[in-house]
Amino acid sequence: MAKPVLYSFHLLLLLVFLATHRSDQLQPSQTQSLLKIQRLLDYPLALSSFSNKTDFCSIEPSPYLTLACYEDNITQLHIIGNDGVPPPPQNLLSDTFFAALASLSSLKVLSLVSLGIWGPLPRSIGSLSSLEILNVSTNYFNGTIPVQLSSLKSLQTVILDNNQFTGQVPGWLGSLPVLAVLSLKNNSLSGIMPNSVTTLQALRVLALSRNNLSGEVPDLSSLTNLQVLDLEDNSFGPHFPTLAPKLVSLVLRKNRFRFGIPAELGSYYQLQKLDLSLNEFVGPFLPSLLSLPSINYLDLSENKFTGMLFQNMSCNDELTLVNLSSNLLVGNLPTCLQLDSKSRVVLYAKNCLSNDKDQQHPSNLCHNEALAVNIPLRGQKHSRPIAKAVLTSSTVGGMVGAIAVLGVGFLVIRRAYIKPSIKTPPTKSITERVSPVNTAKLLSDARYISETMKLGASLPAYRTYTLEELKEATNNFHASSLIGEGSSGQEYKGILSDGSLIAIRSLKMRKRHSPQTYMPQIERMSKLRHCHLVSALGHCFECYQDDSSVSRLFIIFEFIPSGTLRDYISGQKFTWTQRIAAAIGVVKGIQFLHTGIFPGLYSNNLRITDVVLDQNLHVKIKSNNLPQLAENRGTVSGVSSAGPKGSIQARIQHEDKNDVYDIGVILLEIILGRSIMFHNEVGIIKDLVQASITTDDSSRRSIADPTVQKECSGESLKTMMEICVRCLSSIPSERPSVEDVLWNLQFAAAQTNED
Repeated sequence: MAKPVLYSFHLLLLLVFLATHRSDQLQPSQTQSLLKIQRLLDYPLALSSFSNKTDFCSIEPSPYLTLACYEDNITQLHIIGNDGVPPPPQNLLSDTFFAALASLSSLKVLSLVSLGIWGPLPRSIGSLSSLEILNVSTNYFNGTIPVQLSSLKSLQTVILDNNQFTGQVPGWLGSLPVLAVLSLKNNSLSGIMPNSVTTLQALRVLALSRNNLSGEVPDLSSLTNLQVLDLEDNSFGPHFPTLAPKLVSLVLRKNRFRFGIPAELGSYYQLQKLDLSLNEFVGPFLPSLLSLPSINYLDLSENKFTGMLFQNMSCNDELTLVNLSSNLLVGNLPTCLQLDSKSRVVLYAKNCLSNDKDQQHPSNLCHNEALAVNIPLRGQKHSRPIAKAVLTSSTVGGMVGAIAVLGVGFLVIRRAYIKPSIKTPPTKSITERVSPVNTAKLLSDARYISETMKLGASLPAYRTYTLEELKEATNNFHASSLIGEGSSGQEYKGILSDGSLIAIRSLKMRKRHSPQTYMPQIERMSKLRHCHLVSALGHCFECYQDDSSVSRLFIIFEFIPSGTLRDYISGQKFTWTQRIAAAIGVVKGIQFLHTGIFPGLYSNNLRITDVVLDQNLHVKIKSNNLPQLAENRGTVSGVSSAGPKGSIQARIQHEDKNDVYDIGVILLEIILGRSIMFHNEVGIIKDLVQASITTDDSSRRSIADPTVQKECSGESLKTMMEICVRCLSSIPSERPSVEDVLWNLQFAAAQTNED
């Protein structure tokens, strides 16, 4: 029941790829193409070793050169020159370089960064029909963005930063159905943002900073997956853009916005970075911005915000920068911003506050200025004129640059694909893989982990374990400590010296790689901590003595001694109240994976056998850090999303709804009290439950588990059935949101308590 995913957090899959990769023999024409590229470039030095005898598919990846092959074709080509700094323009014409790429027709990822390539982006780019990721940043490309890109319907990421492109942002971008990352930063693009951008339902990152763009921003509220919007240093305005509420980073710095900001901005609970500085925003300051649950960067400086600050206002403890300077604020700086902290910068000069009066204006100045500000009345309609283009200077970028390369950062690995099987599509989305080059920096720079991480704060700190510790904990991995075994390794139960129990997964590496190769995945896994997830506690590398490459990787997890949710439902007394509580725990765990980290983790292939309960009947999801072992794939140990998935575009648009379907299958088993072992059972039982909803209470109870038929509230059972049926809709867009599911389950629990 596996589903394709865009942002997979499954570590084991990547490890198996790295451990089992083999050498592929390239087609002669592709070998010649690589040798032509070698002759055209002076760097990186890794190219100097190319020859007719080179096994290109076995070249070790580096920050400067990475090749990936599938069978006898090159599928990925990454060349990064001169430490990320563009060399002076050379005689490296773009047409000449792309002519050398002509035979690489199977390329899915093309990354040519800081190579000094100049000239227009050739029309021949349209012949790379399989291309999914294109990054040609920091070169000297000029002219307009070629329309031939519109024929590449598989494009997921387009990064053209730091070039000399001119003309307008193309209207045909709306024809790219799966585009998730669009970054055109630091070029000379002019005109308006085309309305066609609003049709890019899969878009997660839109970065247009440091261009000459102007006019009103189109209504982006339909882009429900958008997480990063960077429009810095343009001439957009004057109205604040209409946005979807799931943004994580919003940068409108240095534009021509000059009206008020909407009150709903104070409820963007996923927002981590907000930069509205160097505009002419007016109207009241929103105190709720200081206490948004995920906010860590807030810059409202150089505007005309008004209002009174109070000492008892609350702030998010994770704020690292608050810049309120050069506004029209009065009152007292909140106490939470006055606390000494080495990790927080607070700027508030040039207001009319009572603090540090030598850096403040007289209070009457702010009062008079505020009266002079023309703030439109609530509900007053405005025409939205198109502003003229204005040349603006370039500035150094911020966090969004790191996020915009997400599509490429997840792709630098030795193997992009495994051989297709009957149940696996032959062209699986390659954005599942995590790069050993950029990901660790991405995690630290973008501060992905939100305030919700505190829900896992009771766990011990993630750390590196020594092999001696693990041997002592398992009696030298004695057979009596073995609690599970599969084709990829073993799982042991261990007892540390302080008496705490741990689970140890031992993974045998078939291919030699340095520990650094695995660190990006280790880093990502260490951040996934929540009270409803079985969380990783640490790791340990066992290395060969001759070259220090990894022979075995140990992942240490918290040990959960009790059984799975299925065991409790089908094998012992499990009350109706306990069942609803378990379902709520599952949904909260999924909610964290969607919204508690950035980027959210979707399509998690959740099965009821992945849900375990501890001795206090507290629910935890155990498959969030590692996928099912290879021998469990394709079995019927638990049914997941067997519902129709539709087109690739539909799956991407509604990737959060794949997990909602899985929740529905679990709810179905909770209601019935028996295992669902086959995919076709889901639809049949769903129809039966749906029909019973419109009948009487006795009909509904006849479907429910006999052990809870009498004790469950009739209204509570009906609510559970209704939300279950909605989750199992064959049309993803008609399934409820995770938040909607959670609310209904909590309502069902309240109905039980009322009875």
